[in-house]
Amino acid sequence: MPEVDVVTVFVAALLTALATGLGALPLLFARTSGPSALGVANAVASGVMLAASVSLTLEALDRSTSRAVVGVAVGIVFILVISLFLHAPHRELSLGSLRGDDAVKALLIVAVMTVHSVAEGVGVGAAFGGGETLGILIAIAIAVHNIPEGLAISLVLVPRGTSVHSAAGWSIFSSLPQPLLAVPAFLFVDAFEGVLPIALGFAAGAMVWMVVRELLPEALKQASVRAVAATTFVSFTAMFVFQMILL
Repeated sequence: MPEVDVVTVFVAALLTALATGLGALPLLFARTSGPSALGVANAVASGVMLAASVSLTLEALDRSTSRAVVGVAVGIVFILVISLFLHAPHRELSLGSLRGDDAVKALLIVAVMTVHSVAEGVGVGAAFGGGETLGILIAIAIAVHNIPEGLAISLVLVPRGTSVHSAAGWSIFSSLPQPLLAVPAFLFVDAFEGVLPIALGFAAGAMVWMVVRELLPEALKQASVRAVAATTFVSFTAMFVFQMILL
């Protein structure tokens, strides 16, 4: 088995991060204007994120039940504190062209997906600890998996006025922890393997909170209950099946 070097690990993880930007491309061809379109976009993003959180939770539980539970709880508390801070009265936020509540939603989705990328970066590095072939296979799977996650981010940003180009940039930004953490995880694989269940649970908890407290309530204000439920279910099912095929 050929020896794996840190450059290979870093480049592979960097490519997984860049793949996230591809998720914005469908919005170049989709019409996303109007309240109902925003509601449907939120529902699609919700389904994708819920499916990802289920996958993360199952993987975390498989590694360590207690650490997974701790991770989920800490993830929920963490993103709740951030949300309370961002929603504080008299706090006028901006993110590019976005202002106020739209900027808060944008910052939260980027924060949640960045947290999620921490676990993926550790996963890539740990996989390369088992050999180059395994590492490359896991990196490819995560890269493909990152595309719909980039779509979820873009579905929150673009209907609120962010350009597709900027949404792609923010999607890639959210995945930067992958190349940054893959190398340390590869070099210290045993230590990071112990942390991975907590990181996976943390990301899952943060994503579920984001969906339940931010995206779905807003979707229900802008589209019918039937449309939101059907869209969320279809996107959840598609993402979950997609993940099972990759795994």
